[in-house]
Amino acid sequence: MNAQRALVALTLTNLVLFAASFTRPRATKDQDVVPVLRGRALEIVDERGQVRASIAIFPADPTVKMPDGTSGYPATVLLRLRDSHGHPNVKIEATDDGAGLLLGGSADPTYVQALARGVTTSLKLSDKNGRVQVIRP
Repeated sequence: MNAQRALVALTLTNLVLFAASFTRPRATKDQDVVPVLRGRALEIVDERGQVRASIAIFPADPTVKMPDGTSGYPATVLLRLRDSHGHPNVKIEATDDGAGLLLGGSADPTYVQALARGVTTSLKLSDKNGRVQVIRP
């Protein structure tokens, strides 16, 4: 008789717990998603801990000497995508005075660079031998 009472009590307890599982509010998938991710930089790493993608903000620097002879560099947001060896194969930048895109090849200095800065634009091509061709409108 004691075993029968224990089974009835256990069955009733299970029924109460089962009914309670329907009355609890359930977390939806949307509640697990953060609506906004805020920060100064973001890095995505592979299984070895090597940075494969990054986005960062760089402040303006008026003292930088540019390859074209001008001075100063505007505030910049830069997205870099790197290959498994750490070489940046894709760079996309947005600055106060324009934007740039760089697509790198597997061998340095192979790349394609598209720039739109201020009122000027250019397309620069470089092959594995270092030959460079610049196209301007």
